[in-house]
Amino acid sequence: MERESGEQGVTRVLFCGPHFPASQDYTREYLSQYPFIQVDEAALDDVPRVIGNYHLCVVKNKRFDSDIIAQAKQMKLLMQFGVGLEGVDIDAATKNGIKVARIPSDVTGNAASCAEMAIYLMLGLLRKQNEIQTSVNQRKLGEPVGETLFGKTVLIVGYGNIGIDLAKRLRPFGVKIIATRRSWCLNSEAPLQSNGLDQNGMSDSLVDVKGSHNDICNFAGEADIVVCCLSLNKDTAGIINDSFLSSMRKGALLINIARGGLLDYEAVARHLECGHLGGLGTDVAWTEPFDPNDKILKYKNVLLTPHVAGVTEHSYRSMAKVVGDAALQLHAGTSLTGVEFVN
Repeated sequence: MERESGEQGVTRVLFCGPHFPASQDYTREYLSQYPFIQVDEAALDDVPRVIGNYHLCVVKNKRFDSDIIAQAKQMKLLMQFGVGLEGVDIDAATKNGIKVARIPSDVTGNAASCAEMAIYLMLGLLRKQNEIQTSVNQRKLGEPVGETLFGKTVLIVGYGNIGIDLAKRLRPFGVKIIATRRSWCLNSEAPLQSNGLDQNGMSDSLVDVKGSHNDICNFAGEADIVVCCLSLNKDTAGIINDSFLSSMRKGALLINIARGGLLDYEAVARHLECGHLGGLGTDVAWTEPFDPNDKILKYKNVLLTPHVAGVTEHSYRSMAKVVGDAALQLHAGTSLTGVEFVN
């Protein structure tokens, strides 16, 4: 809980809620030599009561509506320990003179960590992880029969930082890559260098077939594996719906490392039940924490991880430094660097 806020010359940083505890722990450790920076955490229900005492807030999975923002009288910066800001009323923050920012995923290792998790979920489904555990428990050898990632076609829906890092890691597996994004660079036919980028430093050449978001249902029928990497907003909420799932190949796999709200829960459940969807691997859920007794987890071809795709030592140490540096810059009254403002 927060300390008394009577100290003079102290910049106060608030982390919201108990989840993702390494975020505040690593930030506190990074700032341990700076006594003029105070790092606290508050229970989600307590945030409205204490928010007025703080200058910087890391929102995590707390929703910041206009009522809470109006109480943040000393707030200079609302930011995410990562990229997702769908829970923040950015217009309200702007009206109250509060900057809102995310941490770019490409410079902290967060995108790389999420890309690795996508591959983990792909391989877990292809090799039938749940059935493997059953075989171990039943002392069986040589079953189940799994599948290779080699030779598969992967559709990346949302070719941003995570999608690019995923494509780099998929190429050595011998897959065909289809990807969609809002716009593509004009000169994307240059040969690749050893780092997976073309001579202009771009990543478009990692992709075999490119398209826009309007193409996702058409591309769904060509893919063995669909990976959802989109940001969640009013245009993308529920975009993986019955129409999209029906367009997928029978038996194809669906991976989600972005946000649970991108998937229509009932549609996913129906397509698992009828067997059209070959498997679901998701690091995010429709409500978090997710109910361990939810019906969707009864299927042996479902893998759920507890929103840990970006939670690695590398990415969390890097992001803690970004938050810590922002707090130091606020205290010194200098320009904020290392974050990406959205207002």
